[in-house]
Amino acid sequence: MSIESKIRAVPDYPKKGIMFRDITTLLKDSVGLKDTLDSFVARYKTMAIDKVAGIESRGFILGAPLAYLLGVGFVPVRKTGKLPAETVGLDYQLEYGSDRLEMHTDSLLPGEKVLLVDDLVATGGTASASAKLIEQLGGEVLETCFIVDLPDLGGSKLLRDLGYKTFSLCEFEGD
Repeated sequence: MSIESKIRAVPDYPKKGIMFRDITTLLKDSVGLKDTLDSFVARYKTMAIDKVAGIESRGFILGAPLAYLLGVGFVPVRKTGKLPAETVGLDYQLEYGSDRLEMHTDSLLPGEKVLLVDDLVATGGTASASAKLIEQLGGEVLETCFIVDLPDLGGSKLLRDLGYKTFSLCEFEGD
């Protein structure tokens, strides 16, 4: 079975007209989870990665075990007010408003090469803000990676246009 077949489609969530791609069905499947992590490890095991950064919150689910399997450290990219020590933050625009992401100021050393991980790329706003935050701390984003790309929403194109390499295991057109 393919990874795509293990991702549940939930119509009209969180609002009418949205087809939500739910990865919890992939994660609960031991083979699906293993295949997902094995696919990422196969791609990244020969790259000189210093850290994996995971975007809150599903990026944590993937990023921490991926960092472990690659033998590197993991750093969280969190919503505002969630990290206990000194942080650096970046405000960014959402479809209907704005939000803020933060990282600890000591989470990266200048020049460290970072793999940025999340479950899904849609419009690319959160991923692009996360990448800029990593750069603000002196890190270099080697690639942004996702389980799912929704190419019709333009996020992966936005990331590429900003100069970031992107990779996803599957994509769903028209969502």
